[in-house]
Amino acid sequence: MASDTKSLIETAVKRFLEEVPALANLKLVAGLELRARGDVQMYRIELPGPKVSKDIAADAKVRISVPRSHFNALATKGRVRDWREAFAKGEAQASGIDQVMKLIVNVVERQEERSRTRKASHH
Repeated sequence: MASDTKSLIETAVKRFLEEVPALANLKLVAGLELRARGDVQMYRIELPGPKVSKDIAADAKVRISVPRSHFNALATKGRVRDWREAFAKGEAQASGIDQVMKLIVNVVERQEERSRTRKASHH
C-alpha cells in the first residue's frame, strides 16, 4: 500500500510541476499529511525531484494536509486549479513558513495568468 501512495504522491507533484514549471527547480522540503478515518500518514517530499519518503519531515518548510480520499482524485486528475479550490474550500490545508507559501502562491498565480493570456491569444 505504502509504495502505491508514494508513486501517487510523485504523480501529483510531477503533474503540478508540469503546469507550474517555474517551481521545478525550487529547493524545498514539504510534509504531506494524508488523513483517513482514524489514521494519518506522513510523507516527506523533497524538491527538486520529487524524492518522496514515508517520514514525518521534521525539516519541512511547508506542510500540506489533505484527506486521503481527496488526495487520490487530486493526484490523478487534479489540475492546479483543483488544488487551489481544495485549499480555498478548506478541504486541504497548508501551513508553514510564510515567505515560502507566498512564493509558491505567487508563482502559481503568475503561471495561471500566463496560461490564461496564452489561451486568449491562441484560440
